[in-house]
Amino acid sequence: MAPYIDVPPSSRDRLLASAGARWDAILAARPDLAPAIDLQRRLITLVVDLAGAIERGRLPRLSLPPKYVAAKLDRGVPAFATEPIPLPVAVLTPPLLQLCSALAAGGAGDAAEHIRTAVESGSIESGSLLGASLARHQDAIREGAVHRGLAPDLVWLVAELAVSPFAHTLQRLLFSNASDPAMADARARWDRGYCPACGSWPALAEAVSGRRVLRCSFCAAAWELNTYACVYCGESGEAFVTAAPDEERKDRRVEVCATCAGYLKTVDVPELSPFPLLAIADLETMDLDVAAMEKGYSRPPLKTFAR
Repeated sequence: MAPYIDVPPSSRDRLLASAGARWDAILAARPDLAPAIDLQRRLITLVVDLAGAIERGRLPRLSLPPKYVAAKLDRGVPAFATEPIPLPVAVLTPPLLQLCSALAAGGAGDAAEHIRTAVESGSIESGSLLGASLARHQDAIREGAVHRGLAPDLVWLVAELAVSPFAHTLQRLLFSNASDPAMADARARWDRGYCPACGSWPALAEAVSGRRVLRCSFCAAAWELNTYACVYCGESGEAFVTAAPDEERKDRRVEVCATCAGYLKTVDVPELSPFPLLAIADLETMDLDVAAMEKGYSRPPLKTFAR
Protein backbone atom coordinates (compact mmCIF):
# COMPACT_ATOMS: atom_id res chain seq x y z
CA MET A 1 0.00 0.00 0.00
CA ALA A 2 1.47 3.36 -1.05
CA PRO A 3 1.87 5.92 1.77
CA TYR A 4 -0.30 8.43 -0.14
CA ILE A 5 -4.03 7.73 0.27
CA ASP A 6 -6.73 9.22 -1.94
CA VAL A 7 -9.66 10.74 -0.03
CA PRO A 8 -12.52 11.13 -2.54
CA PRO A 9 -14.36 14.47 -2.47
CA SER A 10 -17.95 14.66 -1.27
CA SER A 11 -20.86 16.74 -2.58
CA ARG A 12 -21.60 20.11 -1.00
CA ASP A 13 -24.82 18.88 0.64
CA ARG A 14 -23.16 15.77 2.04
CA LEU A 15 -20.19 17.76 3.35
CA LEU A 16 -22.34 20.34 5.11
CA ALA A 17 -24.69 17.69 6.51
CA SER A 18 -21.73 15.77 7.91
CA ALA A 19 -20.25 18.98 9.28
CA GLY A 20 -23.56 19.89 10.92
CA ALA A 21 -23.79 16.54 12.68
CA ARG A 22 -20.25 16.91 14.01
CA TRP A 23 -20.86 20.46 15.22
CA ASP A 24 -24.04 19.34 16.99
CA ALA A 25 -22.09 16.60 18.76
CA ILE A 26 -19.41 19.07 19.88
CA LEU A 27 -22.05 21.51 21.13
CA ALA A 28 -23.76 18.78 23.13
CA ALA A 29 -20.53 18.04 24.96
CA ARG A 30 -19.09 21.58 25.03
CA PRO A 31 -21.77 24.30 24.93
CA ASP A 32 -19.04 26.84 25.70
CA LEU A 33 -17.65 26.30 22.20
CA ALA A 34 -20.78 27.74 20.54
CA PRO A 35 -19.05 30.97 19.35
CA ALA A 36 -16.11 29.01 17.90
CA ILE A 37 -18.48 26.61 16.13
CA ASP A 38 -20.58 29.46 14.74
CA LEU A 39 -17.45 31.04 13.26
CA GLN A 40 -16.16 27.75 11.90
CA ARG A 41 -19.55 27.09 10.31
CA ARG A 42 -19.29 30.35 8.37
CA LEU A 43 -15.69 29.76 7.34
CA ILE A 44 -16.13 26.16 6.25
CA THR A 45 -19.25 27.00 4.23
CA LEU A 46 -17.24 29.62 2.33
CA VAL A 47 -14.38 27.18 1.78
CA VAL A 48 -16.74 24.43 0.60
CA ASP A 49 -18.36 26.80 -1.90
CA LEU A 50 -14.95 27.95 -3.14
CA ALA A 51 -13.81 24.35 -3.54
CA GLY A 52 -16.88 23.68 -5.66
CA ALA A 53 -16.17 26.70 -7.86
CA ILE A 54 -12.60 25.53 -8.41
CA GLU A 55 -13.70 22.00 -9.28
CA ARG A 56 -16.24 23.35 -11.78
CA GLY A 57 -13.78 25.79 -13.33
CA ARG A 58 -10.86 25.28 -15.65
CA LEU A 59 -8.39 23.24 -13.66
CA PRO A 60 -4.70 24.07 -14.02
CA ARG A 61 -2.36 22.04 -16.16
CA LEU A 62 0.65 21.31 -14.03
CA SER A 63 3.88 21.26 -16.00
CA LEU A 64 5.37 18.82 -13.50
CA PRO A 65 6.50 15.62 -15.28
CA PRO A 66 6.05 12.52 -13.10
CA LYS A 67 9.76 11.62 -13.20
CA TYR A 68 10.67 15.17 -12.14
CA VAL A 69 8.24 15.04 -9.20
CA ALA A 70 9.46 11.54 -8.29
CA ALA A 71 13.05 12.81 -8.16
CA LYS A 72 11.96 15.66 -5.88
CA LEU A 73 10.13 13.30 -3.55
CA ASP A 74 13.16 11.03 -3.35
CA ARG A 75 15.21 14.05 -2.23
CA GLY A 76 12.63 14.81 0.45
CA VAL A 77 11.28 17.87 -1.40
CA PRO A 78 7.47 18.17 -1.61
CA ALA A 79 5.94 18.24 -5.08
CA PHE A 80 4.82 21.89 -5.00
CA ALA A 81 7.85 23.30 -3.16
CA THR A 82 9.76 25.95 -5.14
CA GLU A 83 7.43 25.59 -8.15
CA PRO A 84 5.97 28.73 -9.83
CA ILE A 85 2.35 27.54 -9.82
CA PRO A 86 -0.15 30.01 -11.35
CA LEU A 87 -3.13 30.83 -9.17
CA PRO A 88 -6.72 31.67 -10.23
CA VAL A 89 -6.48 34.99 -8.39
CA ALA A 90 -9.75 36.33 -9.80
CA VAL A 91 -11.59 33.31 -8.40
CA LEU A 92 -9.86 33.34 -5.01
CA THR A 93 -9.91 37.06 -4.18
CA PRO A 94 -13.67 37.54 -3.53
CA PRO A 95 -13.76 34.60 -1.06
CA LEU A 96 -10.59 36.01 0.55
CA LEU A 97 -12.49 39.22 1.28
CA GLN A 98 -15.56 37.29 2.46
CA LEU A 99 -13.39 35.28 4.84
CA CYS A 100 -12.05 38.53 6.32
CA SER A 101 -15.61 39.70 6.93
CA ALA A 102 -16.61 36.37 8.48
CA LEU A 103 -13.64 36.52 10.83
CA ALA A 104 -14.48 40.11 11.73
CA ALA A 105 -18.06 39.17 12.58
CA GLY A 106 -16.88 36.09 14.46
CA GLY A 107 -14.70 37.96 16.94
CA ALA A 108 -11.61 39.18 15.10
CA GLY A 109 -13.25 42.59 14.68
CA ASP A 110 -11.16 45.47 13.38
CA ALA A 111 -8.07 43.30 12.94
CA ALA A 112 -9.82 41.29 10.22
CA GLU A 113 -11.46 44.35 8.67
CA HIS A 114 -8.05 46.00 8.37
CA ILE A 115 -6.83 43.01 6.34
CA ARG A 116 -9.83 43.28 4.04
CA THR A 117 -9.20 47.00 3.59
CA ALA A 118 -5.52 46.36 2.83
CA VAL A 119 -6.43 43.87 0.12
CA GLU A 120 -9.16 46.07 -1.37
CA SER A 121 -6.87 49.11 -1.45
CA GLY A 122 -3.98 47.20 -2.98
CA SER A 123 -1.74 47.68 0.05
CA ILE A 124 -1.62 43.88 0.01
CA GLU A 125 -1.66 42.41 -3.49
CA SER A 126 -3.97 39.40 -3.23
CA GLY A 127 -2.06 37.35 -5.79
CA SER A 128 1.22 37.79 -3.92
CA LEU A 129 -0.42 36.94 -0.59
CA LEU A 130 -2.13 33.83 -1.94
CA GLY A 131 1.01 32.75 -3.78
CA ALA A 132 3.09 33.08 -0.62
CA SER A 133 0.54 30.99 1.25
CA LEU A 134 0.54 28.26 -1.40
CA ALA A 135 4.35 28.25 -1.27
CA ARG A 136 4.16 28.04 2.55
CA HIS A 137 6.30 31.17 2.99
CA GLN A 138 5.13 31.88 6.51
CA ASP A 139 7.97 34.24 7.40
CA ALA A 140 7.37 36.41 4.34
CA ILE A 141 3.66 36.73 5.14
CA ARG A 142 4.39 37.58 8.76
CA GLU A 143 6.98 40.20 7.83
CA GLY A 144 4.63 41.79 5.30
CA ALA A 145 1.81 41.89 7.84
CA VAL A 146 3.95 43.47 10.55
CA HIS A 147 5.25 46.06 8.07
CA ARG A 148 1.64 47.09 7.33
CA GLY A 149 0.52 47.05 10.95
CA LEU A 150 -1.67 43.99 10.49
CA ALA A 151 -2.11 40.94 12.72
CA PRO A 152 0.36 38.39 11.25
CA ASP A 153 -1.39 35.25 12.48
CA LEU A 154 -4.72 36.49 11.12
CA VAL A 155 -3.22 37.35 7.72
CA TRP A 156 -1.70 33.86 7.57
CA LEU A 157 -5.02 32.26 8.54
CA VAL A 158 -7.20 34.11 6.05
CA ALA A 159 -4.76 33.49 3.18
CA GLU A 160 -4.52 29.82 4.08
CA LEU A 161 -8.30 29.43 4.17
CA ALA A 162 -8.67 31.13 0.79
CA VAL A 163 -6.01 29.15 -1.06
CA SER A 164 -6.49 25.76 0.64
CA PRO A 165 -9.25 24.57 -1.79
CA PHE A 166 -6.89 25.22 -4.70
CA ALA A 167 -4.03 23.42 -2.91
CA HIS A 168 -6.33 20.48 -2.23
CA THR A 169 -7.35 20.29 -5.87
CA LEU A 170 -3.70 20.46 -6.96
CA GLN A 171 -2.59 17.59 -4.76
CA ARG A 172 -5.45 15.40 -5.95
CA LEU A 173 -4.71 16.25 -9.59
CA LEU A 174 -1.08 15.36 -9.14
CA PHE A 175 -1.30 12.28 -6.92
CA SER A 176 -4.72 10.68 -7.12
CA ASN A 177 -4.60 9.71 -10.78
CA ALA A 178 -0.86 9.26 -11.13
CA SER A 179 -0.20 6.01 -12.98
CA ASP A 180 3.45 6.63 -13.80
CA PRO A 181 5.60 3.89 -12.18
CA ALA A 182 8.27 6.37 -11.10
CA MET A 183 5.70 8.51 -9.33
CA ALA A 184 4.02 5.51 -7.71
CA ASP A 185 7.35 4.19 -6.45
CA ALA A 186 8.39 7.58 -5.10
CA ARG A 187 5.08 7.96 -3.27
CA ALA A 188 5.52 4.50 -1.76
CA ARG A 189 9.01 5.45 -0.53
CA TRP A 190 7.87 8.71 1.07
CA ASP A 191 8.55 8.28 4.79
CA ARG A 192 8.57 11.83 6.08
CA GLY A 193 6.29 13.55 8.55
CA TYR A 194 5.60 16.58 6.36
CA CYS A 195 3.16 16.58 3.45
CA PRO A 196 4.51 15.14 0.17
CA ALA A 197 2.47 17.70 -1.78
CA CYS A 198 2.91 21.05 -0.02
CA GLY A 199 5.35 20.42 2.84
CA SER A 200 3.01 21.32 5.73
CA TRP A 201 2.97 19.37 8.96
CA PRO A 202 -0.08 17.20 9.67
CA ALA A 203 -2.89 18.73 11.70
CA LEU A 204 -3.36 15.33 13.29
CA ALA A 205 -3.32 11.62 12.55
CA GLU A 206 -6.56 9.75 11.89
CA ALA A 207 -6.40 6.06 12.78
CA VAL A 208 -8.64 3.92 10.58
CA SER A 209 -8.74 0.15 11.12
CA GLY A 210 -5.37 0.29 12.83
CA ARG A 211 -3.73 2.41 10.13
CA ARG A 212 -2.21 5.70 11.29
CA VAL A 213 -2.89 8.20 8.52
CA LEU A 214 -1.31 11.66 8.67
CA ARG A 215 -3.56 14.49 7.45
CA CYS A 216 -2.05 17.66 6.03
CA SER A 217 -3.17 20.80 7.85
CA PHE A 218 -3.33 22.74 4.56
CA CYS A 219 -4.20 20.66 1.50
CA ALA A 220 -5.69 17.70 3.46
CA ALA A 221 -3.42 15.13 1.78
CA ALA A 222 -3.43 11.76 3.55
CA TRP A 223 -0.34 9.57 3.85
CA GLU A 224 1.23 6.94 6.04
CA LEU A 225 4.74 6.51 7.39
CA ASN A 226 6.61 3.27 6.90
CA THR A 227 7.72 3.46 10.54
CA TYR A 228 5.95 4.39 13.78
CA ALA A 229 7.99 7.37 14.89
CA CYS A 230 7.85 11.08 15.68
CA VAL A 231 6.69 12.89 12.54
CA TYR A 232 9.02 15.81 13.23
CA CYS A 233 12.39 14.25 14.03
CA GLY A 234 11.97 10.52 13.35
CA GLU A 235 12.57 9.45 16.97
CA SER A 236 11.23 5.94 17.51
CA GLY A 237 12.88 4.98 20.81
CA GLU A 238 11.84 5.48 24.42
CA ALA A 239 11.71 9.25 23.96
CA PHE A 240 8.69 8.81 21.67
CA VAL A 241 5.50 8.05 23.61
CA THR A 242 1.81 7.81 22.75
CA ALA A 243 -0.65 8.32 25.59
CA ALA A 244 -4.33 9.11 26.18
CA PRO A 245 -4.71 12.15 28.50
CA ASP A 246 -8.19 10.87 29.43
CA GLU A 247 -8.20 7.21 30.50
CA GLU A 248 -11.87 7.03 29.57
CA ARG A 249 -11.12 8.07 25.96
CA LYS A 250 -8.27 5.94 24.69
CA ASP A 251 -9.49 6.56 21.15
CA ARG A 252 -8.05 10.09 21.50
CA ARG A 253 -4.31 10.15 22.03
CA VAL A 254 -1.28 12.41 21.88
CA GLU A 255 2.10 11.40 20.49
CA VAL A 256 4.86 13.29 22.32
CA CYS A 257 8.58 13.31 21.67
CA ALA A 258 11.15 14.18 24.32
CA THR A 259 13.86 14.51 21.67
CA CYS A 260 12.32 17.45 19.77
CA ALA A 261 9.51 18.43 22.21
CA GLY A 262 6.93 18.06 19.44
CA TYR A 263 3.46 16.55 19.68
CA LEU A 264 0.79 15.18 17.35
CA LYS A 265 -2.84 14.36 18.03
CA THR A 266 -4.10 10.92 17.01
CA VAL A 267 -7.80 10.03 16.85
CA ASP A 268 -9.57 6.78 15.99
CA VAL A 269 -12.16 7.42 13.27
CA PRO A 270 -14.49 5.22 11.19
CA GLU A 271 -13.36 6.96 8.00
CA LEU A 272 -10.98 9.72 6.94
CA SER A 273 -12.32 13.26 7.11
CA PRO A 274 -12.91 14.80 3.67
CA PHE A 275 -11.64 18.27 2.81
CA PRO A 276 -12.27 20.72 4.46
CA LEU A 277 -13.81 18.95 7.47
CA LEU A 278 -10.40 18.18 8.91
CA ALA A 279 -10.73 21.59 10.60
CA ILE A 280 -13.63 20.19 12.62
CA ALA A 281 -11.49 17.26 13.74
CA ASP A 282 -8.92 19.81 14.88
CA LEU A 283 -11.57 21.72 16.85
CA GLU A 284 -12.96 18.51 18.36
CA THR A 285 -9.54 17.71 19.79
CA MET A 286 -8.54 21.11 21.21
CA ASP A 287 -8.30 19.55 24.66
CA LEU A 288 -5.47 17.34 23.40
CA ASP A 289 -3.56 20.43 22.29
CA VAL A 290 -4.01 21.93 25.75
CA ALA A 291 -2.87 18.72 27.46
CA ALA A 292 0.28 18.56 25.33
CA MET A 293 1.16 22.24 25.66
CA GLU A 294 0.68 22.14 29.44
CA LYS A 295 3.45 19.54 29.49
CA GLY A 296 5.77 21.78 27.47
CA TYR A 297 5.27 20.24 24.02
CA SER A 298 4.63 22.30 20.89
CA ARG A 299 4.35 22.10 17.11
CA PRO A 300 7.47 23.18 15.19
CA PRO A 301 7.48 25.87 12.49
CA LEU A 302 6.98 24.92 8.87
CA LYS A 303 9.95 23.48 7.05
CA THR A 304 11.58 25.59 4.36
CA PHE A 305 12.95 24.30 1.09
CA ALA A 306 15.68 25.90 -0.99
CA ARG A 307 14.64 27.49 -4.27
